[in-house]
Amino acid sequence: MDKLSLRKRLALLAAVSMIPLVLVAAYLIFALQNYSNSYDAIVSNMAVANQYNLKFKEAVDENLYKIVVSGASFEEAAQDPELGDPYKAIKDIRKSFSALASRTQDIESRSWLNNLLRNVDTLELRIGDIQRNLSNGNHYDANIQMLNDNIYILTELIQDDIQYYLYYQTRIMEHMKLELQVRVRYFIAFVCFLLSFIVGTLLMIVIHISRSITVPMKHLGQVTQQISHGNLQARAECRTGDEIGALGGRINEMAESLEKMMQQIRDDEKKMRHAELRLLQEQINPHFLYNTMDTIIWLIEGRKLEEAEDMLVSLSNFFRLVLSHGHEYIRIREEEQHIRSYLEIQKFRYHDILEYEIRMDPALYQYWILKMTLQPLVENALYHGIKNKRDKGTIRITGMLREQDILLTVSDDGIGMDAETLEKLRVAITKPCKDTDSGFGMANVNERIRMNFGVEYGLTLNSSPGGGTKVTVRIPRVKMSDAKESSPQEGGRKENTPEERETCDGITPGQKTVESRNGKEEVA
Repeated sequence: MDKLSLRKRLALLAAVSMIPLVLVAAYLIFALQNYSNSYDAIVSNMAVANQYNLKFKEAVDENLYKIVVSGASFEEAAQDPELGDPYKAIKDIRKSFSALASRTQDIESRSWLNNLLRNVDTLELRIGDIQRNLSNGNHYDANIQMLNDNIYILTELIQDDIQYYLYYQTRIMEHMKLELQVRVRYFIAFVCFLLSFIVGTLLMIVIHISRSITVPMKHLGQVTQQISHGNLQARAECRTGDEIGALGGRINEMAESLEKMMQQIRDDEKKMRHAELRLLQEQINPHFLYNTMDTIIWLIEGRKLEEAEDMLVSLSNFFRLVLSHGHEYIRIREEEQHIRSYLEIQKFRYHDILEYEIRMDPALYQYWILKMTLQPLVENALYHGIKNKRDKGTIRITGMLREQDILLTVSDDGIGMDAETLEKLRVAITKPCKDTDSGFGMANVNERIRMNFGVEYGLTLNSSPGGGTKVTVRIPRVKMSDAKESSPQEGGRKENTPEERETCDGITPGQKTVESRNGKEEVA
């Protein structure tokens, strides 16, 4: 039996337990159905007989007496609602009891039914005699005499026949009851014996099958426990040819795959750490910080204190939003503030060539985005599009909410790029950022979006020589609860609520940001 699959073992167990029970149940249903049919037939016959036993004699006697006393013909009686046609009652009783005679198998019952039908025939003849007397001139005295000597006696005999028929049918029902009781006793004894046999057989089969399952499963459990504790050298012994043996083979294959994967993970961790360091360099660009600080010093020396203060505020907001307390997700509103601060700083430095425009649908503010999604795109637009143009240019940032996702665009009217360069850049941003030699910032953004949301999301590039460049970012609609579930928290740190985020960012829950006259956001 060990060579049988688990499905076949369970099927065998089900067959041993179910087939005898099904056969017994089928026999019981068949026997009960036969008894029910016989019982229903007798009850139906007795119901028909009882109907005439109670009404036939009284109805026929009374009807004929009224016809004789009134002297009306049978045709007139048939039209009179108080009299009626006597032959109709004869026809009905003959039809009903002829049908009973054809269905009745008991000899005594059929004998009484035959007597009844003969008496009905005689009664019909005597009624014919009365009909002829009435047609020939009434003959009242003769008809009364015929009623007393013939009609009443015949209807009484018919009633007696019905009662004898009912009596023998009742006896048949009693006999069926006794026979059913005997069969039930034998059936109970047989079922008890059968159940004892089935229980004993099943007990032996269940013990054998359970041991053939539990022992190998226990061994597999021990092997998987060793693997879970780090012993990837553990292997299962696959001695049986059933599903458990196949499972053991799959566990062995899994352990071998895990060994290879662990080595691959170690190699990937090194590469990932290197990529994270490169990302950190992109996020905190020393040259950007040095140049910004030089600009602030120059403004202070020139006594432009208000401009220097505004630039320091923008720089503070920029780095505060870059750090974001270590969170991976920030609100789109915060990402907009981050980009605005970055562009305000760059506008101080490149005021003669840089203009910018930010148009975000306010409905986007309730959704979340990966931190540092737009800043690398804006930086590329400035350094590779606007600066190389050698003329004043505009960077436009827009955001719109669609039915299933969010579209953010960063476009410039800079020098653009030709088709060959555009295609190389499109290919470069689809590669892992650690394997990218150019366009690292955009590749990093594209890879992070796809890793977090799926390959259907990411960046789309469009450009033409002299026509500027447009980068479209497509991300799903993620609210705060979704971001908490998917955002990794370092050191078990809990995700702050929006109120806590505002407090940590230097804005108390009761404050809000408003745009000042010079385009910067201030705390109100």
